[in-house]
Amino acid sequence: MARKIIPPNHSKVPQNFCRLPDGYGVVKIGVSGAAETGYCGLDAFEKAKELGREVARRGAIITTGATTGFPMYAAMGAKDECGFSIGFSPASTEREHVEVYKLPLEYMDVVVYTGFGYSGRDLLFVRSSDAIIIGCGRIGTLNEFSVAFEDHRPLGVLEGSWKTDELLRQIVESAHRPNPRLIFDSDPKAMVERLVEMVIKEREETMLVYKHPGSWDASGKGAEVIL
Repeated sequence: MARKIIPPNHSKVPQNFCRLPDGYGVVKIGVSGAAETGYCGLDAFEKAKELGREVARRGAIITTGATTGFPMYAAMGAKDECGFSIGFSPASTEREHVEVYKLPLEYMDVVVYTGFGYSGRDLLFVRSSDAIIIGCGRIGTLNEFSVAFEDHRPLGVLEGSWKTDELLRQIVESAHRPNPRLIFDSDPKAMVERLVEMVIKEREETMLVYKHPGSWDASGKGAEVIL
């Protein structure tokens, strides 16, 4: 039996974390897309991997639905660049994840077992991410787009040889719901760069819970509460 060869970067300690303003966390970029990519086109996997590489190069954490296909290749790309990857599983345990849902464990440093099935997983995945990128996808991807759109998350739709981006343009135009946080782009590098900048700018301007100009005090002393 042939021994599986693990690329060196996939087992290295993650590097280059991009801190949010005042040290509040790390930028988390979610990648949403089809688990079954047979109709996505020949460039889907490489586009997904390049997205993941760019997320890691920018010092962000990649988050996915802990699934196969487009999100898995994005996570693979992040690991190519020694990035950190978090997956949100529909299952409640690792065994259920593997044996019932038939989902992978590869390319994820942490798996969060939500136990809420696919639709519940989608909600937690989106709300645990600072921004979302939509690739080639089907109904689950549309669900994640809808949650991110309604929550006004910074949201990028990757254009490619697939039809998902065209469909989402039509939906947004038909809904008459302008969203300044929604961008369309065919360049993975440019998209990730714009979303990371958008997340950091929003945190600098709002800091939804605490604004602490100096070093953070665990007691909360001197913190300004933003109501």
